[in-house]
Amino acid sequence: MSNVNGQMPPEPIIAMRGVVKQYETAAGPYTALRGIDLVVGRGEFVAIVGKSGSGKSTLINMITGIDRPTAGTVRVAGADLERLDEGQLATWRGRNLGIIFQFFQLLPTLTVAENVMLPMDFANLATAREREARARALLERMELGEHANKLPAALSGGQQQRVAIARALANDPPLLVADEPTGNLDSRTAAAIFHLFEELVAQGTTVVMVTHDNDLARRAGRAVTVADGQIVAALGVPTPVT
Repeated sequence: MSNVNGQMPPEPIIAMRGVVKQYETAAGPYTALRGIDLVVGRGEFVAIVGKSGSGKSTLINMITGIDRPTAGTVRVAGADLERLDEGQLATWRGRNLGIIFQFFQLLPTLTVAENVMLPMDFANLATAREREARARALLERMELGEHANKLPAALSGGQQQRVAIARALANDPPLLVADEPTGNLDSRTAAAIFHLFEELVAQGTTVVMVTHDNDLARRAGRAVTVADGQIVAALGVPTPVT
């Protein structure tokens, strides 16, 4: 469908259609997702909320290609993920996706700068000197430039999370997926991390954030509530895509 100017509207960065995910367990089949339909436009800030066991993590695993649907389609950043093999998925992630975990998952034996350089190393982007320069520039952006040569253990939890965000931004991905990024942080640090996400969205990055914090979720552009493997509520409206 074309818009008023006769042009096709931009493709959404995430389009999930009829997604079902079923696992085989010792007690029999367990359905984690039940016909999920979710569309996210480029430049949106979407919070996904729900109780433990609601299906939030499985939903995120679909978006990141960590897991595959039993039925339905998952199209993210121009790729039909269920059609990609593991090698293709790894290449796709390196170019399109930044992932931020609740427990940071920084490599303890690498310096902060080396941790940020990892995605560039894996994707074989730029020269070694350019990778280091970009890593240090990202750390400066996160107000961590003076800590570049330290090991992660020397930093506070909030600082480590900012390192993890810098690492997720290393390849300048259009989509940032954050799984409980503020779950282990105090409220002041959590608010600072959320503000950083808002700045990234203002610059055009799409952010999808799983959170238990309903106050933070309400501040996102759209809050999607998951329960029993289904989307049961969505507050806010999709950001118009220009």
